[in-house]
Amino acid sequence: MLRTLILSAFFLWSCNPKAQDSPKNEELQVEFSLPKKLKEVSGIALSQDKKTIWAIEDQGNKNVVYGLNLQGKQIADVLVENAENNDWEDITKDAQGNIYIGDFGNNDNNRQNLSILKLDLKDASQKNTNVVQTTKFHYEGQTEFPPKKSNWLYDCEAFIEMEGNFYLFTKNRSKGFDGTFLVFQVPNKEGDFEAKMIGKLKLDGGYSDAAITSATINSTKDKIVLLNHKNIQVLTGFTANDFSKVNIQKISLHHNSQKESVVFLDDKTLLIADEKDKKTGGNVYKFELK
Repeated sequence: MLRTLILSAFFLWSCNPKAQDSPKNEELQVEFSLPKKLKEVSGIALSQDKKTIWAIEDQGNKNVVYGLNLQGKQIADVLVENAENNDWEDITKDAQGNIYIGDFGNNDNNRQNLSILKLDLKDASQKNTNVVQTTKFHYEGQTEFPPKKSNWLYDCEAFIEMEGNFYLFTKNRSKGFDGTFLVFQVPNKEGDFEAKMIGKLKLDGGYSDAAITSATINSTKDKIVLLNHKNIQVLTGFTANDFSKVNIQKISLHHNSQKESVVFLDDKTLLIADEKDKKTGGNVYKFELK
């Protein structure tokens, strides 16, 4: 009888979806916890010498870029003197190591002061920095601020720089979310530009599976990773002016948190950061691409 009860309990547990969905995660490894003051990290980038992780926070936080070493210790606190943090949502660098901040958070799809800021940021010894180039832009196709809620496709939390252009991957906030996102191209220049739409794509799943929160590109410029709360999406097969026919590989992280930042540590390894809430998050994780 006892044996029958034990076998029955084991059978019920093995058929329980929650039990099956909660194995110990062997892929997403906590590399370190973020400093307590960095509760709302919205973007991370790696310095050219790969010794410093540059981190920013989003709307409501200081106009400061924070430097961390690869063990998670804060080593820099760099004030951006001539800029306001309207809603800094991602940070990236180009092939020469120049650092850019995307001031394009647009939750309500009504902003008309979107910009990308190039910084005079060289190393972790700096106490302050300045914006040396401002790339202002507006989206091709957006004529209302805001548009109807069924077309809230103009928020953005993810971008990369590639060969003289910025590429922005929008975050769908539409009523009736269906995973659709837009890809826009903006020249990496001083000025005010119309962001050219070069792709309209769709990810599978609900908001946590498919809303895009950050982006990064590998050193050979043939692989882009988009971040979601639960997954990463690996894009290949794109060209400089056309993302309409990219291949998208969805990879589950087997972990759900408010992940907002991703960067290639090397071409096979990602660093991923999430925001801190009451019980979870506030970490940088390492993920190996297979």
